Amino acid sequence: MLPLSIRTSALSAKASVVICGETGQVIWGSNENFRMPMASTTKIMTGLLLCEYGNLEREIVTTKEMVTVEGSSMGLLQGDTVSLKALLYGLLLASGNDAANTIAIVVGGSVENFVNMMNERALALGLEDTHFETPSGLDGDTHYTTCYELALIAREAMKNEEFAKAVSTESITVSYGNPPYNRRITNHNRLLKTYDDVVGVKTGFTKKSGRCLVSAARSEGRYVIAVTLDAPDDWDDHRYLLDLGLDSVNVVNIKPDNDKIDISVTSGEEQSITAQVEDINICAVKGAQTRCEVNINPCIVAPVKEGEILGEAVYFVNDEAVALRQIIAPKAIKQKGVGKYAAFSDILMHIISFL
Repeated sequence: MLPLSIRTSALSAKASVVICGETGQVIWGSNENFRMPMASTTKIMTGLLLCEYGNLEREIVTTKEMVTVEGSSMGLLQGDTVSLKALLYGLLLASGNDAANTIAIVVGGSVENFVNMMNERALALGLEDTHFETPSGLDGDTHYTTCYELALIAREAMKNEEFAKAVSTESITVSYGNPPYNRRITNHNRLLKTYDDVVGVKTGFTKKSGRCLVSAARSEGRYVIAVTLDAPDDWDDHRYLLDLGLDSVNVVNIKPDNDKIDISVTSGEEQSITAQVEDINICAVKGAQTRCEVNINPCIVAPVKEGEILGEAVYFVNDEAVALRQIIAPKAIKQKGVGKYAAFSDILMHIISFL
């Protein structure tokens, strides 16, 4: 984490963090590992699961169970015809609890099953201080996260093209109702209009949680995510945190020691094949240590097909793996014309050489 001697005492948030959006590195944080309620920023996970469910053009007809929920709403009524895409925008822009409830029942079969899916997804991300009780973010005794883990959820969600497109949208016209008619939905995220580089993500508020906000910004290859929980002056907090984050990262090039490697091939008409190892550009905190580790499959045996996977290159920032690229065969190599016993002997000797 970068040292900070600035005006962090002037931030209104009880907890805050800003991370590098590509690597997940913490740039700066305050109480970022404290468990706290997160209100409608919960809907980041709900929206991610909907996008991963897919088939967003599918239309459903709402039931009383789907639309009976308190709090903010996109205006759904029992018997409305609505697409999953419209639900996504109603969830993430209008922060509709009715949209969250409907998504939960459509995707999970029930709200309870969907909440279990949310918690399972959090565990799959390695999150230990996040637990969901509702798909909408209504307060609950066991509904909590931390600034840091919420930033990681947002980082994962922003990898999804449909999700990222939705949260970067200022307003959109969608059709739903009985019969459907056009409605204009406007994003509650004021930063989309007041901070040039902002590309999302989600607002939230309850009396228990206070004002909650997750934002993300991209500029010239740099990418950061900021989170505040219980922040009365969250808009200004985020302008400051995003400025800090973008100033603290840059785009680095991670290269292998050799961009071309010779790989042994057993029983082939050629004894080796030369493969290319990519270098990559990635956003990382300034001063981070980077390296590339090349791992070749231990036994490459002819015939080798063009495009066959021969191994992988793993790219590290401060010893954390942040990217992976496959190393593929640039051409085919035929098996040499020898008897099957000689070929088997070649393979056996090749395996023994790795023991």
